[in-house]
Amino acid sequence: MTVTTAHTLAAAPPAAPAAAAATRERGATVWLTGLPSAGKTTLARAVAERLTATGRRTEVLDGDEIRRFLSQELGFTRADRHTNVTRIGFLAQRLASHGVLVLAPVIAPYTASRAAVRDRHAAAGTAYLEVHVATPVEVCSVRDVKGLYARQAAGELTGLTGIDDPYEEPDAPELRIRTEGRSVADTAAELHAFLAERGLA
Repeated sequence: MTVTTAHTLAAAPPAAPAAAAATRERGATVWLTGLPSAGKTTLARAVAERLTATGRRTEVLDGDEIRRFLSQELGFTRADRHTNVTRIGFLAQRLASHGVLVLAPVIAPYTASRAAVRDRHAAAGTAYLEVHVATPVEVCSVRDVKGLYARQAAGELTGLTGIDDPYEEPDAPELRIRTEGRSVADTAAELHAFLAERGLA
């Protein structure tokens, strides 16, 4: 007969390594900024798929979906763009504070708006990482996944970020990913490795 003692129970290994559990519980916001059609959302979803496959709590806050469901009343003035970005930043911070790894593929064209989001995270003690998806406008206009560049060229659209509305490129993002001539799998692997280095994947 085998007798199980208190000492034996205490010495039993945990079901999962403590470090892995801590990683799963640590939330953060990863903000992917870049021009329209830079590949932000595609990259975010590819990385989210990798993360959720390992049990990581992950959420993608797509800028278009937020516009559709939470910011329908906003236009595309500088003030409205700022409001939209800070709303997303608030939501991202709240999710991250509960252990979710948030991927926010949102243009966020203005430095001040991105700084406001970063400051909110810092004030709450929540990790925030800025990733610049650095795709040249010439490449974005060829991809043109939403037809925005074509509409702007035809005179049907004004205020397109990077064309007739400014895009203030980040000076010092935590990561700058160049996508030109690279596959989604390649750029996703780069971002995933970066998150792993930061203890977030």
